[in-house]
Amino acid sequence: MKLRIRDNSVRLRLTRGEVDMLRDEGIVNARTGFPGLREFQYRLESSPASVTPGAFFSDNIITVRLPETAVLAWANSEQVSIEGEQVLDDGEKLMVLVEKDFTCLAPREGEDESDMFPHPNANSGEK
Repeated sequence: MKLRIRDNSVRLRLTRGEVDMLRDEGIVNARTGFPGLREFQYRLESSPASVTPGAFFSDNIITVRLPETAVLAWANSEQVSIEGEQVLDDGEKLMVLVEKDFTCLAPREGEDESDMFPHPNANSGEK
């Protein structure tokens, strides 16, 4: 699972196996270790209690929570993403985007793309 944070947006990209895990088990976890035995964690959860996508930050963990019905529809279709926004305490908005991770159109050395989704433009010649 890849995490991208930019300003007030959080984006996660998932491989096929991770999409299956989210659908079947309801959670996907990832972590990044740092010196001093510290770690940063991020997770994606499917929740029957959620009605809209949302993101939360507590104890060095970013949790993105999606409605279970949206996850099931997304995981079992050609739908590329689930997105939403939530209003923050200061009135600004946080954008949340969860996407299927596609193979690159141009091969990249050292990149394992064996579990990624086929790129929709792979046979069209588009980049």
